[in-house]
Amino acid sequence: MKELQQQEALRLTSPYPYALLVTLDARDRPNIMGLSWWTFTSWDPLMIGVSVSTERYTHECLQHAKEFTLCFPSEQQAKDAWMCGTKSGRDVDKFKVSEFMPVHSTRVRPPMLEGATIAYECRVINEVQTGDHILYIAEVEAIHGNPDKHSHLYTIHYTKLISLGSDGSINMNPGR
Repeated sequence: MKELQQQEALRLTSPYPYALLVTLDARDRPNIMGLSWWTFTSWDPLMIGVSVSTERYTHECLQHAKEFTLCFPSEQQAKDAWMCGTKSGRDVDKFKVSEFMPVHSTRVRPPMLEGATIAYECRVINEVQTGDHILYIAEVEAIHGNPDKHSHLYTIHYTKLISLGSDGSINMNPGR
C-alpha cells in the first residue's frame, strides 16, 4: 500500500449514499441540502448522525430548529437532488426551482419530500464539533417510505449521481 492524498482516497472510496436533509430556516421556511455524510449511530434508540459544515446555510438552519428530515430521493428525483447539493439555500428557494413537493411530517416541523424512497423524522439531541463540521446526532422519531421504490442514489467522487437498486441493478444516468 502507498500513502494517498485526500482527494485520491475520496475517489477510491466512493460511492457514498446520497440523501437530502430538510431543515427550517429562521423564518421557518424549509431548506433542502444534498449530503452524503450521514450514518446510523445507534439501533436502540435509533439515531442518525449528519455532518454539516459550519459555513453552510443548513448549519444556520439546524442552529435555529433542532429538527430535520433525512429523505432518500428516488431515482426519478436525481436531477433536482443534485441541484440541492450544489446550490445554497441562502440564494435559492429549492422548492421553487425544483419539482420537490413538501409533505407534512408527523413528529417534527421540517417536511418530508414527496416521492422519496425513505424519510426519517429526526430531533437533534447532541452536537459534536469535528474540525470544520458539526456532527448533529439525532433521535429518529418516525420513519416513512415507499416500498415500491427500491433504488437509491449514490454520489461518485462528489461529481455525479448513480442509482443502485436493492436488486443490484445500476443506472449510471438517473433522472434523465
